Amino acid sequence: MSTAPARSGGEWLQSWDPENEETWDSGLAWRTLWITTFCLTLAFIAWFLPSAIIPKLNALGYTWTKSQLYWMAAMPGLAAGLFRLVWMVLPPIMGTRKMVALSTLLLTASTLGWGVRVQQPTAPYWELMVLAFLAGIGGGVFSGFMPSTSFFFPRRMQGTALGLQAGLGNFGVSVVQLLTPYLIAMSGLAIFGGSQILKTPGKPDKEVFFQNASFIWIPLMIIGGLLAWTMLKSVPIKANIRQQFDIFGNQDTWWMTLIYIMTFGTFSGLAAQFGLLMSNLYGAGNDKVVSGAGAAAKVLIEGYAVPDPVKYVFLGPLIGAGARVVFSPLTDRMGGAKWSLVSGIGLIASIVYTIPALTPDYSSAAALKGDFSQFLWGMLAIFLFSGIGNASTFKQMPMIFEKRQAGGVIGWTAAIAAFGPFFFGVGVNLLGPTVFYWIGVLWAIMCTAIVWMRYARPGAPKPS
Repeated sequence: MSTAPARSGGEWLQSWDPENEETWDSGLAWRTLWITTFCLTLAFIAWFLPSAIIPKLNALGYTWTKSQLYWMAAMPGLAAGLFRLVWMVLPPIMGTRKMVALSTLLLTASTLGWGVRVQQPTAPYWELMVLAFLAGIGGGVFSGFMPSTSFFFPRRMQGTALGLQAGLGNFGVSVVQLLTPYLIAMSGLAIFGGSQILKTPGKPDKEVFFQNASFIWIPLMIIGGLLAWTMLKSVPIKANIRQQFDIFGNQDTWWMTLIYIMTFGTFSGLAAQFGLLMSNLYGAGNDKVVSGAGAAAKVLIEGYAVPDPVKYVFLGPLIGAGARVVFSPLTDRMGGAKWSLVSGIGLIASIVYTIPALTPDYSSAAALKGDFSQFLWGMLAIFLFSGIGNASTFKQMPMIFEKRQAGGVIGWTAAIAAFGPFFFGVGVNLLGPTVFYWIGVLWAIMCTAIVWMRYARPGAPKPS
């Protein structure tokens, strides 16, 4: 006869053991996953909202330089990495219910700020940088939400469970980048604030309502916080901050950190900078393609239509997040290490393929179109293989580490990889895209060798 797990009358569960099929409450586990995933999707929307707004700031009347825009787009990544170092220790301390609920409500701060400050080009640079930094909270909560959810599932299902949560959460990146162009065109949604004029070189002026891109998400964030507060429970995992730091004595913590930088660091870095990089190489941000200012700008290369980044930027995160969801069940069947190996090899090949397109040929429209096609397909391939690696690494970690340590390692690796948008923005700005991408190739070669030697080869020390 099966017995239900003993529970306290309040928030904290008692005698919770997901490895015991007779007492494991799968309904509670899946409810926790779906509510937390809803909140995590909103968190990624808040985190990557600046990436949908920043490329359009100058068209809205601001006059920032390319360098200033790169730094602004990089700031949410820096903040997310720092915030993840905080959130990674919160699950045993706060519990799932309080942590998810309060974190989701906290997302409203930066989201509201962007909605207010995008309406008039009057905000000082430092204020927009603060808003970009606060948006990093949306990335920071990942290191709390993922370990927290892992406490509710048996190890045999954690590849699927964590892959679904992380993959669907990652869809928030595509959602905000895909919907923003449509939201800002809907005057009926502009309950608060007036309209703005979007001045895009080579195109007629357009009336927009950019605050919609922010304000539309705030009611959902409030709903998410209330759902978490009223419907979630917490698993009593006893570990103070000092005890949680014992993961750093395990060498696999460091190896998996390097590998997750290769996968999620690449995904998040490209997702944050994709539109800006495309604009500066092939679009209105490139003075070799466009001259003049405002609606009077003229395309210098006859026959070449300047691509609008908003039509493409959502595709990369969509493919990466989709790959994470689709490949997660395969990692449960085949093991994570094999797919991490596939991810590493695929990243090496796709980055090398993309590098020639980082120095476009401006000699003719045909040459420029060909380079843009190579750039786009190469970038989408990078997103695909990074998404596969994001799924496989999160299968590996629960298999390599014991339960409490696995949660800590997931939080730690996610924290370090979240610096991806920051280092990508700074690296491209200081070194140039080509040099930075070659560094990415070398990093992927190193990580692929680690996966093979430590986890994937026959007789590996830690097969996973």
